[in-house]
Parts: sequence; structure tokens; C-alpha cells
Amino acid sequence: MHRRRGPNFTYVSGCVKYMIFVLNFIFWLFGGLMIAIGLYAFIDKWQATGLIKLDTIYDVMLNISLLIALLGGVVFIVSFAGCVGALRENTCLLKFYSLCLLILFLVEMGGAVCGFVFPRSLHGLLELSFTERIVHAYRDDPDLQNFIDFAQSDFHCCGLTSDGYMDWSKNEYFNCSSPSVERCGVPFSCCINATDISSGLVNIMCGYGVQNSPVAEASKRVWTSGCIEIVRSWAERNLYMIASVALGVALSQLFVIYLAKTLEGQIELQKARWQT
Repeated sequence: MHRRRGPNFTYVSGCVKYMIFVLNFIFWLFGGLMIAIGLYAFIDKWQATGLIKLDTIYDVMLNISLLIALLGGVVFIVSFAGCVGALRENTCLLKFYSLCLLILFLVEMGGAVCGFVFPRSLHGLLELSFTERIVHAYRDDPDLQNFIDFAQSDFHCCGLTSDGYMDWSKNEYFNCSSPSVERCGVPFSCCINATDISSGLVNIMCGYGVQNSPVAEASKRVWTSGCIEIVRSWAERNLYMIASVALGVALSQLFVIYLAKTLEGQIELQKARWQT
């Protein structure tokens, strides 16, 4: 015999409902924090430099503070839809939320497939185009400069492509035809020993004139390999770890999509019960 359903019976699972709510509330706060940090850095840079160039998509992608704010906005909107949709049992918001997660999942899978399928020559063309933009923007954008210096010093690399330290010949300050004292040089973050041990001070001139030296001689002063090759080698050495993390993220996204669709179905059943 079936259990008789009382007047207070509901198809909506409180566990599923509040699990989605709490999870999205955390991401909603995180998205708001990203917006605040990104906008603060963007306004601070605007006040310091007085000019921010946003003419092309590359300018937006290389503007780290604006990129953080935009990503935070996406996280804020999507998690808000999931949070309110679960709390108020709104199927429209839940459909929007699950659709956004599905699109994100497909984009991630598409990027992973393209990374394996696309030929290395096409990767080279993309790297070359992007490298020229990044190297050229160094010194024009303080946030980008700090990010490049951090990456080069931590990953022990110089430049981006397989040309390594010679990538900096594309920068107007380090180009050998430049009237600057930094001509034919590289940023101090490329130097193997940029910090003086005795004084603790950074020698910003340690990379001056290194472009005039062959690789064998330059390697005694600076890191000569490009950062993309270094990161790619690191990824190949830690392929199983990266694959495990990617699989965990993908399964987590699918699980949350499943929860959202489950709650959506339960709400529809409850509405149908009310109508009958």
C-alpha cells in the first residue's frame, strides 16, 4: 500500500534546494569580491596613468583589472540566478543557471579538445600574435608589467615564445634601435640573480645589453627559454595531476547541473499538484 500524502507533502527536496542555495551564495560573495577588486585596481590605474586603451579585444584581454571585474560580474550574475532560483523555487532562473553552467562546461571541453587537435603550427601563429601584443604593452600597463615580472621570475623564463629572451626585441623600450638606456636589454625579472644577496636590493640593470649576446653567453645572466615552453613542459610532466583536477571540476559542474535540473523537475511536479 502507498503511503497517504498529507496536505503538507511537497515534492521539493529541502536538501537539494538549500545545497544549491548555499553553494551559489558562496560563489555570489566571491563574484562580488572579484568585481570590487577589479574595479578598484582599474580606477586606481586610471587615476595613476590617466589613459586606458580599450580599442581592441586584445586590449580588454590584457587589461588584468578589467578582466577580473568582468569575470567577477559573470560569476556574480550566474550564482545570483542559482541562489535566488533555488530559494524562491523559480524555474526560469534555474533554467538560466543550468544553461550557463552547461555552456561553460562545453566551452571548457571545446578548449581542451582544440588544445590536442589543433596543429602546433597554428598554436605558433596564435602565440606570435599574442606575444607581440603582450610584449608591446609592457610598461604601458602597470598591472600587466607586474604579472609578466611575476611569471618570469617564478617560472624562470624570459619572453613567451620559443625565441625566449629575444622576444623583448619587439618592445619599444628594449629594442636595439631604441634611444632608451634599456636598448638591447630585457626586464630585470629575466635575470638569474636579480637580487644582490648582501644588500637585498634588486639590480634593475642586470639585463641590459643581453640581446647582443648569443644564447650560451646570455644563459649565464638571464633565463633564455620562453614562458610558454616552460609552462608547456611543466604541464606535460604533471599531465595526470592536471587531468585529475580537470576531471574533478568537470564532474562537479555536471553534478551541480544535475541538482539544478532535479530541483527544477521537483518544482514542476509541485506546481502540477497544486493545480490538481
